[in-house]
Amino acid sequence: MVHTWSSLISTLFLLLLCVTGLPLIFHHEIDELLGYDPKPEIVQPGAVKRSIDEIARTALANDPGRVLQYILWDKDEPNNVIAYTNNKVDGDPDAATLRAYDAHTAKPLGSVGGGPMLIFLKLHVDMFAGQPGKLFLGAMGFLFLVAIISGVVLYWPFTRRLSFGTLRDKSRRIAWFDWHNLLGAITIAWALVVGATGVINTLAEVMLNQWKATELADMVKPYAGKPPPVHLASLDTTLDRARKIAPDMNVSFVAFPGTPFTSSHHFAVFMRGHTPLTSRLLKPVLLDGETGEVSDARDLPVYLKALLVSQPLHFGDYGGMPLKIIWALLDTMTIVVIGSGLYLWIVKRRKHRSHATAGQPLLQPSE
Repeated sequence: MVHTWSSLISTLFLLLLCVTGLPLIFHHEIDELLGYDPKPEIVQPGAVKRSIDEIARTALANDPGRVLQYILWDKDEPNNVIAYTNNKVDGDPDAATLRAYDAHTAKPLGSVGGGPMLIFLKLHVDMFAGQPGKLFLGAMGFLFLVAIISGVVLYWPFTRRLSFGTLRDKSRRIAWFDWHNLLGAITIAWALVVGATGVINTLAEVMLNQWKATELADMVKPYAGKPPPVHLASLDTTLDRARKIAPDMNVSFVAFPGTPFTSSHHFAVFMRGHTPLTSRLLKPVLLDGETGEVSDARDLPVYLKALLVSQPLHFGDYGGMPLKIIWALLDTMTIVVIGSGLYLWIVKRRKHRSHATAGQPLLQPSE
């Protein structure tokens, strides 16, 4: 009963997550193919980059009447600088405009993050329902984990009577039953990892709010009551001071005062490491919005580190194209497992109804 109902309740939403997750595994490649991944000009080695202050001014000139929320450095394309502008510093993320700028020329390269991949991402993350949609999908992900574990407990004794990979040619139902178990066994570890990381990702906003209410609140406590800056400090100066605090790290992004990732008075410069793992982990450095002086710097708590590590693992974004292909194959197999499970349940229901109408108890299945 636990396996049946946990599977049935989550089936349609799991199909949605698997189907939308498939193209998202290759979102970098698809965005590049469709022209949603702007590329900077090729320059000679050692070419001097423009100042971030100049790029910030260019970004504001391209979006008159808007304010800067974040400036981000593309990990995979370091010569791309991405500026987020919005109607106000704490504006709705869905109202933000993302544009890429060439780090050497400060020229705008085009919009980032749009196109069909944005639709797939919104369907996959929250079904266009915001935070309630995220939490709902998190609950469906939890039911998915329950279905996997209960499926193992239920079918493990039966599968021990057959050699691994046995596909019996008795009937369509038996054939799909064997395929369901075989593909389920192949994908079980992957499904547990992706399901668990997916559930963690749905709690991102809850975790961020917890960090802001505890760690960030403690970091900005000495500045309580200080008004938002009237004039902002130079971004280049601010970033240089942040680099001195974490000299073995690179700048990932800078959050402007008043945005959800910092206080109303501080820049927050988020630093990242150089290795595949540490490049996913961030260290925030708070700097005074008016003077650019360093106020505080602390490592993120464990729960936010777990979130940052789980995000690329969820989409197979750790090992390049080979891992993406493996993720796509396992995702496709999981779609077959979910579909075959639904088919087997429908066939079983029809048999029950048929025997109930005939007034005869249902015989136990031969498997």
